[in-house]
Amino acid sequence: MSKPDYYETLGVARSASEAEIKKAYRKLAMQHHPDRNEGNKASEEKFKAATEAYEVLSDPQKRKAYDQFGHAGVDPSAGFGRGAGGFGGQAGGFGDMFNDIFSDIFGAAAGGRGGQGHTSRGADFKYSLELTLEEAAKGKSVHIKVPSWVKCSTCEGSGAKKGTHPKTCASCHGHGQIRMQQGFFSVQQTCPTCRGEGQVISDPCTSCRGQGRTQEEKKLQVKIPPGVDDGDRIRLSGEGEIPARGGVAGDLYVQVQIKPHAIFERDGPHLYCEVPITFITAALGGEVEIPTLEGKLKLKIPAETQTGKVFKLKGKGIQPVRGGAAGDLNCRIFVETPVDLNRKQKTLLKEFETEINNNGAHNPRINRWMGRVKEFMDNLK
Repeated sequence: MSKPDYYETLGVARSASEAEIKKAYRKLAMQHHPDRNEGNKASEEKFKAATEAYEVLSDPQKRKAYDQFGHAGVDPSAGFGRGAGGFGGQAGGFGDMFNDIFSDIFGAAAGGRGGQGHTSRGADFKYSLELTLEEAAKGKSVHIKVPSWVKCSTCEGSGAKKGTHPKTCASCHGHGQIRMQQGFFSVQQTCPTCRGEGQVISDPCTSCRGQGRTQEEKKLQVKIPPGVDDGDRIRLSGEGEIPARGGVAGDLYVQVQIKPHAIFERDGPHLYCEVPITFITAALGGEVEIPTLEGKLKLKIPAETQTGKVFKLKGKGIQPVRGGAAGDLNCRIFVETPVDLNRKQKTLLKEFETEINNNGAHNPRINRWMGRVKEFMDNLK
């Protein structure tokens, strides 16, 4: 069975540029790589075919031989040899040719921490910041202290004793990884000698013990924007961990935690509170004083107000941190039953109860409920 045309396999024209060939292979490799299609034989075969095509077409000499002689031009058994661009004609081997491709597909970690052109990045830190509801609503500027790694001033971050320098690792030649051939693939592993750094320090700095950094407490100013909510994060770029022996610092994420409030509960931009009133105010109506984040307000209670009634005060909530209209303040009425009554008060209430019970119109909900209970009990008989 004849082999398929390499250009057709990658889906490119015979005049395709090197960049177009690489782009086409990268797309197919990401789609059909065995690690992403475990157990799928069809994808595995397509991946192998694309890899074989790319190995030839990405090499100028092999591509020239293929264009001139077809598959025979790149088949060692056909007798064209290395000069014609047969497999094995490149000193770098299979792994070198595809290192940049697999690095694109599986991330920069495939190239090793210490590999040339790769910059290590420090870890991100998290700091929990407690705020009151008022502070979160209005915003503020706070100072925090965080433990931090800073560049060692003695060795200037190199990790080597002053006057000396790290040496290129002899095992991996500075790449931070060693390559091992395993069948069809070239597998990279972290270099055990330098632990992926690409360099070794024979005479470490006494101040940082070869780490290139020292730990100290750092004071930072954090600007809290108005309207932040519980769980929101504020990112401080470059204030995270500084990698050992240089690199890009990570970030610090300040995570907001809102303390429980004595009066209000928050739900996004909206506030909720429970307002207790006497049963006299509930029956006759009146005014009660309620708090808001901007000061006190008078809330008018209509006559015959029942427990559970909610009064909404538009715009008296919190302005969202991401913009938009301010939320509302929702006041839920709770009618409080009198406690610790003296004899005279109890007598007056008994007389009042007798008075209103003579006319069922004063307690419509009780009367409706009692009617339903009677109907239910009658149906049980």
